[in-house]
Amino acid sequence: MARIESDGQFWKAIELTNKSLESSGLYLSHLFTDRQIALTPNGLDRIVAIPSGGYRFLLLFRPSSLDLILTKMMRNDREDLEDIRFIISQGEISQSELDMAFASSRPLEAPELRTIFVGMQPVVRKIALEMNSIRNGKSRSESTAHPVDPDWWSKLTRPPTVERDKGKDREVEL
Repeated sequence: MARIESDGQFWKAIELTNKSLESSGLYLSHLFTDRQIALTPNGLDRIVAIPSGGYRFLLLFRPSSLDLILTKMMRNDREDLEDIRFIISQGEISQSELDMAFASSRPLEAPELRTIFVGMQPVVRKIALEMNSIRNGKSRSESTAHPVDPDWWSKLTRPPTVERDKGKDREVEL
């Protein structure tokens, strides 16, 4: 990855690709290796084929639903949370499956991403509980939905407060 990132032609290709995709509303923002994102240890073995529309030489894959949820937990982003809600609504993912995935996922290299990932775990558990309750016949108000508080979303998605060591000369702001 370092070799690719240091190649000026790579960045020019990204720029040209984004220019080409601009009219469709799509863009390419990041490329990650499998060691830079949250995945279960066997995540690459559990990829799911995506139909390629009859192209003979194009094979498309996505992470399993559980691994896709893990990758979306790295940003604490409202759109990613809605994506997580959608993924869970499409197939029941149990609390124990989530807990095993959280415990077994590869440690993220960047400390700020690790902090976000850990802080997102209770949020995703609540979403799964809510979606599974709805699927099992309970209404949203009977589940763990956030009924009246207008600030429920910001409270639910607020990153955890990190205690800082006062003895250090410099701190990285998260």
